[in-house]
Amino acid sequence: AFLLTMGIETLGLRMERHCSNAARVAAFLAAHPKVDATGYPGLDSHPAHAIARREFGDRYGGVVTLKLGTRERCFGFINGLRLAKNLANLGDVRTLVIHPASTICRDLDAGERSALGVTDDLVRLSIGIEDPADIVGDLEQALAAT
Repeated sequence: AFLLTMGIETLGLRMERHCSNAARVAAFLAAHPKVDATGYPGLDSHPAHAIARREFGDRYGGVVTLKLGTRERCFGFINGLRLAKNLANLGDVRTLVIHPASTICRDLDAGERSALGVTDDLVRLSIGIEDPADIVGDLEQALAAT
């Protein structure tokens, strides 16, 4: 109960950091030539941007997705990350990464995954509260190696 109370007391501060870091990461990925698509409701290009802006103001959460063209490039990218951890959680203080098609959606058939927007070239990031330059640097070096 004590730890839960401590966590709740700092939730607002952590969420500000999750959201600001995710916005910075999304902008970086959206401009990167090796990224085919970036999903983040804070981007003007996101199909639900207007709704998200109306409902959430300038705080769009800490989850960012990217498409890298092939499953193999996704695994190369994930394996090349040094800071981000390959874990399925969301909202951790650490930046986490997974390949949804082979993890949380592995038991769904291709049609079900497609209906959810989960493709073989999709990577999901749950952005943590680390220094944003460190997160972007980690993503940059992993993309350079793919």
